[in-house]
Amino acid sequence: MWWDIAPEIKSEFEDWHSHEHFPERLGVPGFRRASRWTSAAGGEGIFVMYELTSYAVLSSAAYVSHLNTPSPWSARMMPHHRNMVRSQCHVLESSGSSAARHALTLRVSPLQGRADDLRAFFRPLCAALAQRPGIVGAHLLRHQTPPVAETTEQRIRNSADRVADWVFVALGYEALALESLLHADLAATALRASGAAEGALSGLYTLSHSAAAEDVAGTS
Repeated sequence: MWWDIAPEIKSEFEDWHSHEHFPERLGVPGFRRASRWTSAAGGEGIFVMYELTSYAVLSSAAYVSHLNTPSPWSARMMPHHRNMVRSQCHVLESSGSSAARHALTLRVSPLQGRADDLRAFFRPLCAALAQRPGIVGAHLLRHQTPPVAETTEQRIRNSADRVADWVFVALGYEALALESLLHADLAATALRASGAAEGALSGLYTLSHSAAAEDVAGTS
């Protein structure tokens, strides 16, 4: 997920997100890890990634129940999620770690008939990047909307969530190593030659908080 949060609400938002929202989500069976990064450039952007045991968790009764019964604090915070992009994803390729100081995200779509080509481009890249100096993991994800009706949380946000089609996430301890990907491996010419449509969107983020389910057990 990506969204913008205004500076005047950011402090309370992070307090809520770390001390109520993460424990709530990680208390749902099947949620393994929750991580939040903020814009490396100091802007209003937020990137959040949840790791699950399976895609089916996204339509589980326990998870949907939380989406439809937000706490009073959650109901107060939800309208502040501006420009929300929310993608529920299958993992296509994955190598290395899923949390690090810096996260580079790339939102991309394959050209019609080129999905296999684009996946073939990312497959060896994910494996190689997990061993590259400054980088510890790389993951390729594909969005699919789960069979769930509009939820109370979505109505509170008062806007339709946009989605990212395919998502590439690289994690690392050196921001420059991730930035270099955009000018080399992930340059527009390389993506286009590999079957990607024009208009890929990238962002670099710095870790704010990451927690595993066992870290918050008994607190939700």
